[in-house]
Amino acid sequence: MPMAMAMAVATRRHPGRHPGRPLGAAGATRYGEGMTFNSNADVSGSGAKRRGPGGGVIAGGVGGLGAIAVILLQIFTGADFSSLLGGMGGGTEAGPETDIANCETGADANASIDCRLAGGSKSINTYWASQVQGYRAPQLIIVDGSTPTACGTASNATGPFYCPPEETVYIDPTFFQVLEQQFGDEAGPLAQLYVLAHEYGHHIQQITGIFDQYPSNGTGPYSNGVRSELQADCFAGAWVQGAADQKDDNGVAYLQRPSDDQIRDALDAAAAVGDDHIQAKSGQVNPESWTHGSSEQRQRWFTQGLNGGPGACDTFSVGNNL
Repeated sequence: MPMAMAMAVATRRHPGRHPGRPLGAAGATRYGEGMTFNSNADVSGSGAKRRGPGGGVIAGGVGGLGAIAVILLQIFTGADFSSLLGGMGGGTEAGPETDIANCETGADANASIDCRLAGGSKSINTYWASQVQGYRAPQLIIVDGSTPTACGTASNATGPFYCPPEETVYIDPTFFQVLEQQFGDEAGPLAQLYVLAHEYGHHIQQITGIFDQYPSNGTGPYSNGVRSELQADCFAGAWVQGAADQKDDNGVAYLQRPSDDQIRDALDAAAAVGDDHIQAKSGQVNPESWTHGSSEQRQRWFTQGLNGGPGACDTFSVGNNL
């Protein structure tokens, strides 16, 4: 049954950006082919926009290897160091917004990352429209270079994030290219769509009032921040489970049903970006600084959504059994 808008599907209000640490940002998982669109599915009319390139980052920013270092620092800490890229006195200017071109069919989505994200948004929006009464879709912005938002700068350095005041998901596809260059095949189609679904999970938290109900209370293994990220993982799992049932206006499913191997890939990805796994690489695990949850938690809550749907994703009613 659809969830009422007031239902506490559970999470916190984020005062600014709501980053989803990219799946595949650590570890040695390989994703194979990932989730595949049916070639004759109609993915046109997604409403996704491209913004940029605009002014990009200007005046005294960090470039080259320095920029890569900043990107990796953000990946492994979850913190925003984008100001280092802009430099003192630097800034960004918003470029024009245009529709995503050459994105009509599932075949286009399989061939192009921009179209894959746009097509993925159609599947995700269709799913949540069947789950949340009065659902309204967020805006998806495919960023070229860098652009200002109400939640700070969006770029491949900041990574994908959801901006609650704008109800907008920002993704610079070159971010995935950076991950592929640094970590191999870990940012394949499955990881990309999982990241997208995770950010849309934060949109569900916004429009159902969960951000207001569970305000931010810092970091730590039982913090509202960790609970919100785990719930977004759970919501992403719920969408993955139902993705093959979401159809275009002609009755064609957008996506093929994921295989067991692809589900295992998603679970491996969730483990790779657990706070404990990432911190262990630096030699010290400190649960009090966690922002996204442990590897075990991220796997478990993804599976919870996969098996039980969004109604099984209340991370706020389980106490310390998180």
